[in-house]
Amino acid sequence: MLENKDQTRTPVSALGEFKLIDQLTDNFINKQPSTIKGIGDDAAVLGLEKQKMVLSTDLLIEGIHFDLSYMPLKHLGYKAVMVNLSDIYAMNAMATQVTVSIAVSNRFSLEALEELYSGIKTATDLYGIDLVGGDTSSSITGLVISVTAVGFATEEKIVYRNGAKANDLLVVSGDLGGAYLGFQVLEREKQVFEVNPNNQPDLEGYTYLIERQLKPEARKDVIKLLDDLDVKPTSMIDISDGLSSEILHLCKQSQVGCDLYENKIPLDPQVISICEEFKLDSTTVALNGGEDYELLFTISQDDYPKIKANPNLTVIGYIREKEAGCHLVTRADSKIELQARGWNALNDQE
Repeated sequence: MLENKDQTRTPVSALGEFKLIDQLTDNFINKQPSTIKGIGDDAAVLGLEKQKMVLSTDLLIEGIHFDLSYMPLKHLGYKAVMVNLSDIYAMNAMATQVTVSIAVSNRFSLEALEELYSGIKTATDLYGIDLVGGDTSSSITGLVISVTAVGFATEEKIVYRNGAKANDLLVVSGDLGGAYLGFQVLEREKQVFEVNPNNQPDLEGYTYLIERQLKPEARKDVIKLLDDLDVKPTSMIDISDGLSSEILHLCKQSQVGCDLYENKIPLDPQVISICEEFKLDSTTVALNGGEDYELLFTISQDDYPKIKANPNLTVIGYIREKEAGCHLVTRADSKIELQARGWNALNDQE
């Protein structure tokens, strides 16, 4: 459901593009010193002396990246921002601004779009970033959201994917697999509802997993933590397409191999129990599920004492020479070649 049918419904066409933008963005207030000029001109003007700009953009398309039958519009707005902020933090930079562009069909009212933008505003307020621009357009089929995120960092702080060295440690923040299982729960309840609309979704016991799917958090806190600990990763990436895919990206860019230890992969207890319910292997879910938006990075062994006692970070592997290849070391101490089987946006849709 896009909106409550009992509420007032204002067609977007009643406003026109410029009034619509004004209506949706009127309550956004700039917070960042790097925002010289935000919404209201032909282009935003951004800048910070002695720092480099970091830029990332993402496209979310209804029916491919999200399903509005169970994704509330406010959550969607929030998640669209998080997806992009995560990329900025994966460069060891601090996010400062976003632009948001949307294309909508006539089935979306002004009230529905205001709900979407309330989620965007919640994200900008909580993460201290500015909305500095965007565009609106019409769509024939559904909702399309494009978000561009901007961040800044000094040149010496920026971390790329290509800096991992043999003997580095492989580290991950948080826990893995929850977002994928949240998706599975929501899809199951959707199918039950389609068969019998009188059945209300049974989501008790799945709160954490559903939150991981519908309201992910970008790990700004980890970037601050690493800075406080005086740890600069040698390489870093965010986990959007699955742990195995992201490890292989790092290793390819850095021209190294790795050993990933199955028994070190951090799993929430709810992930383990729901994997049993769905008859899924928890390691497979963690390796291939995606959308966790945790940070995966490598550090020098010299930095291990600084992070070893921190509950937010887990050492899950070891970087080796390129010739050694990339492997999963199982609980039985056998080695399996690591393969990328995460979600691929270019796969044929069935």
